[in-house]
Amino acid sequence: MRDTPPAGFVDFVVARGSALHRTAVLLTHQEQSAEDVVQIALAKAWKSWDRIDGNHEAYVRQIMVNEFASAWRRRWRGEVPTADLPELPHADHGDGVSTRPVLMAALATLPPRQRAVVVLRFFHDYTEAATAEAMGTSVGTVKSQTFKALAALRVSADLRKDLPPDLTVSAPEGTLR
Repeated sequence: MRDTPPAGFVDFVVARGSALHRTAVLLTHQEQSAEDVVQIALAKAWKSWDRIDGNHEAYVRQIMVNEFASAWRRRWRGEVPTADLPELPHADHGDGVSTRPVLMAALATLPPRQRAVVVLRFFHDYTEAATAEAMGTSVGTVKSQTFKALAALRVSADLRKDLPPDLTVSAPEGTLR
């Protein structure tokens, strides 16, 4: 392991660290878990930083999604929490990513795979193919998980109350929304 950061790594963390953290919060719905996911992803990216071709942020986000997926696949990781940390309030950020409590609560109701699909597809504008690649699944799985997640979010009464009135109207029969 190297002693000094690779070229551009510190600048990347300073510039994109808060955005990566918001993604992790959306995925995990837990502040401490989000910090852990970001730290693990950055540590893994550090090792191969010089070999990354192209978009460093996409590479780190893929590591984050993989770590999140690994955590939900393993029920017991041998980690024991030492104390309950207070919840920190989140607000909307200038980059358009919302972490309002009502949205966070609605995302928390989704199973982890559906939550990951929603975060990647709609908060980061990944294509279905890019989402499938990041999650290590097929495009068909991304489509079905997106359909199920959006159906669940549409029936969330709290989320519907938080939307502007024109977005709470149901779609006409036989149309896609």
